[in-house]
Amino acid sequence: MNEQIVILDFGSQYTQVIARRIRECNVYSIILRYDTPAEEIAAMQPKGLILSGGPASVYTKGAPQPDKAIFDLGIPILGICYGLQLVAQYLGGKVEKGQKREYGKGTLQVKDSFCALFANLPEKLQVWNSHGDKLTKLPRGFKSVAITENSDYAAIENHAKKMYGLQFHPEVAHTPQGREIISNFVHNICGCGKLWTMHSYIDQAVEAIRNQVGNEKVILGLSGGVDSSVAAALLHKAIGNQLTCIFVNNGLLRGREAKTVQEVFGRHFKIKLQYEDASNLFLKRLKGVTDPERKRKIIGKTFIEVFEAATKRAGKAKFLAQGTLYPDIIESVPIAGNPAAMIKSHHNVGGLPKKMRFQLVEPLKSLFKDEVRELGLELGLPREIVLRQPFPGPGLAVRILGEVTPRRCEILREADTIVVEEMKTSGWYYKIWQSFAVLLPVKSVGVMGDERTYDYTIALRAVESQDGMTADWVKLPYDLLEKLSSRIINEVKGVNRVCFDISSKPPATIEWE
Repeated sequence: MNEQIVILDFGSQYTQVIARRIRECNVYSIILRYDTPAEEIAAMQPKGLILSGGPASVYTKGAPQPDKAIFDLGIPILGICYGLQLVAQYLGGKVEKGQKREYGKGTLQVKDSFCALFANLPEKLQVWNSHGDKLTKLPRGFKSVAITENSDYAAIENHAKKMYGLQFHPEVAHTPQGREIISNFVHNICGCGKLWTMHSYIDQAVEAIRNQVGNEKVILGLSGGVDSSVAAALLHKAIGNQLTCIFVNNGLLRGREAKTVQEVFGRHFKIKLQYEDASNLFLKRLKGVTDPERKRKIIGKTFIEVFEAATKRAGKAKFLAQGTLYPDIIESVPIAGNPAAMIKSHHNVGGLPKKMRFQLVEPLKSLFKDEVRELGLELGLPREIVLRQPFPGPGLAVRILGEVTPRRCEILREADTIVVEEMKTSGWYYKIWQSFAVLLPVKSVGVMGDERTYDYTIALRAVESQDGMTADWVKLPYDLLEKLSSRIINEVKGVNRVCFDISSKPPATIEWE
């Protein structure tokens, strides 16, 4: 890879979003630990260096610090939030705790229109802030090029050394013109072309898989969802018949899912597919369990048990492949050893029990969902698979609030089938990120056929998102909502009320559990 941008990760939950924005500029990017030696970075010959944000304060004991020699590499540097404060502190500036914190939307006033970061951008920009500290003294050779209400140094520049700092986050969607700022840094300041594409990623991923796997066998848990399907296609391209796919029916699947997966992959893949029906076992172990985290842990543990038994029948293999995506990782575990809050556990994150002999292969772990879709299309997968809406690994269990029972699964499965049918019929299914039904452990009084009913409530969830990190609820047409409500109440026995979820992420998550 001739041109690349190196990102040093100081624990921000947005680090991978920076990498993603750079890839959108058709430039390759790589994320390294914050303390990667400057000598190692120099050997990679990057065109530029970005210092990410992070949860720490630069002046506190134990705060993550980079190798100071990175400032002598002679390449352009951009510090974002915590990264800006590091640049300032290391080069003679001063960072202090702010009297007023800046969180959320803000207005950036560009003072120097000649600054290359803001080329072809207006003087006022909406930006997203997330910091409590502030720069109070500039390092020698730097000047302020933009301000906010609370900061005189919201953007700083040392033109001679091509060093820049931003107190806000240009990488997030809440900074609408942030992509242009990153593009200006990558193309205008670092001098990168537009040479990297998803096809390049495939070549790179195939090489990495082959280097990791060698001649060993790989087993993949295939669910039929986008992630595992794309992972299967990528692995098959890389290692061919070294791959075996196992499909486990956990009793928490969508309607007709088991049959569809077997048919589709029998038709489109020349891969050995081993079907394991363990639905009774999963539902038995979930009986009486209401806590969301316990559900996930039980499903994860049971899956591993069933999977381990299935692999013995599949034959000896050294590696287990998973379709883990980056949002799964950053919601589940700290990044690069730095403190980051866990939001919820994911069934395919966190490695395997020591007793299991497999080593992990995670070919999609640096990608977001829409990038995985693009990868799938590039690999030639059918559009009906690639463009499927996301479905959680624990299945319907995290869409049934409270205890998971066979009857509740049946009710939700029927309601979900109606949602998918009507969303596709109306044309909305492929327009938005996700739409589904949730079964609430709430019963209410209703009247059906002049008789009193006391049945469950279904909540409808429809959201739009770019990458699953943030999401807004979709304003579905009233006639579509009416059709969904009418069909669910009339066709799904046990439901007499339908509600519509109008919360965004944050503060809510996309799934209810």
